[in-house]
Formats: sequence, structure tokens, C-alpha cells
Amino acid sequence: MSQYFEVHPDNPQPRLIKQAAALLHGGGVCAVPTDSSYALVCHLDDKAAAESLRRIRQVDDKHHLTLLCRDLSELASYARVDNRQYRLLKLGTPGPYTFILEATKEVPRRLSHPSRRTIGLRVPQHKVTQALLEELGQPLLATTLIAPGETDPLNDPQEIRERFQKLVAAVVDAGACPMAPTTVIDLTDDEPRLVRQGRGELARLGL
Repeated sequence: MSQYFEVHPDNPQPRLIKQAAALLHGGGVCAVPTDSSYALVCHLDDKAAAESLRRIRQVDDKHHLTLLCRDLSELASYARVDNRQYRLLKLGTPGPYTFILEATKEVPRRLSHPSRRTIGLRVPQHKVTQALLEELGQPLLATTLIAPGETDPLNDPQEIRERFQKLVAAVVDAGACPMAPTTVIDLTDDEPRLVRQGRGELARLGL
């Protein structure tokens, strides 16, 4: 049975954030709110937790997982970023955008795309996610919480609890999130390439 934390969306209770972070430190997969939809997250350095996260979502190693970072400077330690890319990242962080970039050696090889050595990174604009990242002191490995065989992300924490309570260590309930996934932009080519249009507007990035 998973734990259930009812957290205030704007002023998350430090005690509950600490408890959720402890579960992540211990290798648990948690369902957490973000500024796009709910996401499954786990500890970056825990191989078994990452495998569990992929199993819950039923995705293989070619499916890009995302690193949720506290800010742009943390993001830059996990990806190679040139001046052109940095300007674009600055426009879209924090916010509902995922950027695909070339991974640095800080990213465990098993987490990056097996042939391209790329990783998805983002800086979420949600106070609860930010509080968790602050408490952990490092990025979280994440994937949008979409049930296997479905196409829409899950938005209702009570439903997430009912459907996933035997699979996740905790559900962090901060109320409903937007239903739209992030907008995904691939920055590994000469020109930015739209991979998926989601909640983030392209105009904000000047594209």
C-alpha cells in the first residue's frame, strides 16, 4: 500500500515533503504533481527504482525519461549546453517544456537514449515539485503519469491512488494538475525541432 500525502499546492508542508523525499531516497517510485500533469518520479542514481518506473509505465529503454531540475544551472551540469541553446532554455525555464539535449557524464549511461546519448531535461514551475527537489538536493528522474495502453496523462490524485497504490511508494496530492503534457523541443540539431506540442507555447521561446 502506498502512502498518501495531502500537500498544500502553494505552501507545501515541510514535514510531508521530508517524508516523501525519504521514500525516494529509499528507492521508492512516487506520483507527484507538476506544472503539466502528474508524473512518476524516482531517485536519479537508483537503478532498480528506474527499472520499476519503466515497468509501471510499460516503456522500454528507448523511451526518453526526463530529469526534473531545480534551476537552469543544475540542468547545465547534466547536459551540454552552448550559448544558443542556453538563451532558449532561459526563455522556457521554469515552465512546461522538456528539452532534449546531449547528456554529460553526470547522467548514468543507462538513463540516456541508448543510441543517441541524449536526455530530456526540464525545470518544473510547481511549488511542490520544487520543494521536493530542494529537499533531495539533486534532480529527479521522471516520466509523465500515463497508464499503460492509454494516451492521456492522469490528473486526479484520488484516481492515481486507486489505480497505482500497489505499484508506487507514495502519491503526493496537491490537487488537480493541467491535463496537458509538456511541450518537447529537441535542441541537439542545428535548429530547434518540435517533438511534441503540449502545454508550453512555442511563442514564449521565440519559435
